[in-house]
Amino acid sequence: MRILRTPHDRFADLPGFPYEARYADVGDGLRMAYAEAGPADGEPVVLLHGEPSWSYLYRDVMRELAAAGLRAIAPDLIGFGRSDKPAEQGDHSYARHVEWTRALLYDALGLTGVTLVGQDWGGLIGLRLAAEHPGRVARIVAANTGLPTGDNPMPEVWHRFKDAVASAPELDIARFVQSGCATRLPPEVRAAYDAPFPDESYKAGPRAMPGLVPYAPDNPASAANRAAWQVLTTLDRPFLVAFSDGDPITAGMAPVLRRSMPGAAGRAHPVITGAGHFLQEDAGAELGRHIAAFVSST
Repeated sequence: MRILRTPHDRFADLPGFPYEARYADVGDGLRMAYAEAGPADGEPVVLLHGEPSWSYLYRDVMRELAAAGLRAIAPDLIGFGRSDKPAEQGDHSYARHVEWTRALLYDALGLTGVTLVGQDWGGLIGLRLAAEHPGRVARIVAANTGLPTGDNPMPEVWHRFKDAVASAPELDIARFVQSGCATRLPPEVRAAYDAPFPDESYKAGPRAMPGLVPYAPDNPASAANRAAWQVLTTLDRPFLVAFSDGDPITAGMAPVLRRSMPGAAGRAHPVITGAGHFLQEDAGAELGRHIAAFVSST
């Protein structure tokens, strides 16, 4: 595996993100980055991002969680942010991303009693980790995400996104993030989303991820996701569905999760208004307060 590492100076002076990178080896010769905020002895809340963002997306959420006395841990998926970047799209698979993230959280950091928060691909990975290692998980928060198996069709807007990523001669990361936001991102924030990728050679992860979603029943990850559903729908962990009101990609999953997850029953699930797919960018402080209240009440 040929591995690229983004120069550290690309991440200098990021607006609103004072968190130093921490690193751990996760196998395959890869170094995975993560950021932390809050007391080291606080209850751990793991914040998993998706495509094509990185932990910078959670900066406002982290601030709220730290203020509530929680230990916020925001990894960068392999291929994203300050983590190492396998140079070939074929180096990426759903199973590998689950394993790399598991190795960081459970082997390197030794986390238990985790509140897993996942948005976009962060949910696809986080829900698998919750199902496959339930003894490590105290609570789950699903935010604009799901766990597709390919047995139900993905929305047309998602197919358009997948095709756009596959066909773009140059992948404009900041533009894709902006297209998933309801608010207008200032130039310096857009630059922060571009920072991990000095040129096209670093973008194998963002290029690969849409095609790894199980959108057909015979996808390589479909069976594992079906098995995860079987576990999750019998798991008694508190489950919060915190979706925005403006995400055409995942909106249909919110009622499914509320209905299917035992830990979601009888709970008030927030709908965050005026936010798009990247609700952390549009309403990060509000999402952080919902997560903190969920942890304190359970």
